Amino acid sequence: MKRLALLKYLHGRGCLLIREGKKHSLVLNPDLRRISTVPRHREINDFLAEKICRDLGVLRASKS
Repeated sequence: MKRLALLKYLHGRGCLLIREGKKHSLVLNPDLRRISTVPRHREINDFLAEKICRDLGVLRASKS
């Protein structure tokens, strides 16, 4: 999955980008007060994308 697509998906679910680091971006779900990091790679493994969504309490879109 593309990194920007994951960030757009998270943003659409109410998550906010807190800050950009050198190797990771910090994302916050303000409703649940959960934080997760997103690596600054162009491609993110699907398993890692699912883990990030799980950490933030966001339901992952089904693959169709």
